Amino acid sequence: MLLQFIKLEWKSFFRSAALPGNLALKIISFFFAVLFIILFLFLGIGAFYILKEETSKDPLRLVNQFLIYYLFADLLMKYFLQKNPVLQIKPLMTLPVKKSLLIGYTLGKSASSFYNLIHAFFFLPFSIVLVIEGYAGMQVLLWHIGIVAIIYTNNFLNILINKKDNLLYAIAAIVIAAAALHYYSYLDITAYTAPFFDGLYDNMFVVLIPVAALFGIYKATSTFYKRNLYLDAGLADKIETGKTEQFLWLNRFGTMGTFLKNDIKLLRRNKRAKTTLMASVMFLFYGILFFSDLEMYRGPVWKIFAGIFTSGGLLFCFGQFVPSWDSAYYPLMMSQNIKYKDYLRSKWWLMVVATIATTILSSFYLYFGVDAYLAILAGAVYNIGVNAHIVLWGGAYIKTPIDLASAKNAFGSKQSFNFKTILLSLPKLLLPMALYGIGAMLFDSSRIGFVFVVGAGIIGFAFRDKVFGIIENIYRKEKYKTLAAYKEKV
Repeated sequence: MLLQFIKLEWKSFFRSAALPGNLALKIISFFFAVLFIILFLFLGIGAFYILKEETSKDPLRLVNQFLIYYLFADLLMKYFLQKNPVLQIKPLMTLPVKKSLLIGYTLGKSASSFYNLIHAFFFLPFSIVLVIEGYAGMQVLLWHIGIVAIIYTNNFLNILINKKDNLLYAIAAIVIAAAALHYYSYLDITAYTAPFFDGLYDNMFVVLIPVAALFGIYKATSTFYKRNLYLDAGLADKIETGKTEQFLWLNRFGTMGTFLKNDIKLLRRNKRAKTTLMASVMFLFYGILFFSDLEMYRGPVWKIFAGIFTSGGLLFCFGQFVPSWDSAYYPLMMSQNIKYKDYLRSKWWLMVVATIATTILSSFYLYFGVDAYLAILAGAVYNIGVNAHIVLWGGAYIKTPIDLASAKNAFGSKQSFNFKTILLSLPKLLLPMALYGIGAMLFDSSRIGFVFVVGAGIIGFAFRDKVFGIIENIYRKEKYKTLAAYKEKV
């Protein structure tokens, strides 16, 4: 039966209308995976010697001291990047297949995720180096088993907290507060956590704690899915009392105003869209990395890179998945007498207003100097005049629907992706960086570089009607391919 599940997913992948995009995603993901594997291998082999040379402390004890932050970063990475295990369960519910088999396969699939396996390329060579350097082999093995158990505990905990956002926020708040207190020397949380990780090496019985926690959290996750594995309960669409929000002030914009109402309601009500909105707000603080004078980001073009990202949160997080957000009722829309231009303009205006609002909110970057805020202003103008058009253009080639209820279902859905959108993404970042670099180098002034970027944004804004015409034609050409793709369950 397990082989049958694998065959079904194999057929689903290769028969999908989004096959070219899925293949491109797999290929690009493979190269990134190889890159991270090499990086973790180098760290795993060299960490012992680097720490010993730089600090003259016991490398194992030093790693144990900061493992709490590493493991929390692992949990956070899994929450935002790792897909929940995907299996089309509903068609199998009428077949004589044991629930335990369905759940076991699905949870086993999550355990084999790259986000779990990548840690082996650090901890395994690090453990081997410890043994080579004279540490007790059996004690190193027990320490290694304990760490692996905690990493897999994170895996199953992530599946549970994906259903309980408040729990993640509570954990994040505690760890961030602990890190801040540690940084300002008020409270060193590692003084309380390091003895536990040291105990994994020093005391053979301590390893029983993370192993027991792993089995406990696996059982809890399995039980949670088993209780919700019913078509009329856990897998049924959740019905909630509707709230009427008129937004009458948008009526003056006609059909475009109707689309704007739908998007605003989507961002206010839907869990998945709200998560995207929260992620776009986090982009506000992205520029701190580049404007706080970190050595790795001192290159001149990094300023405009930060400006583009800081001001374009909603544009990148929400705009790049237009029209997939409307995939549930896209066929109905296309059967109505609706102009593509009104539909596209509503999305464009939503991104423009969001960019302006973000730019105003990011005024605190004046603390880092006038040039920092000028970079954000230049990035905002470029986002409005150029990038807002590019994301709409790229949306015409997205063929994967977004399941808006996926955050509530037991087994989520895939992300939208298409190789053409990658090609269209390059101008979003590379072109403004190139323009800034040319202006800054030719005139030996960062301000002139900003002028070049702003100029490109103004030109894009001036020709927006012509650009909208081109994008509208592309959407018409891709219309029936998109409709066919949106009928699939992915």
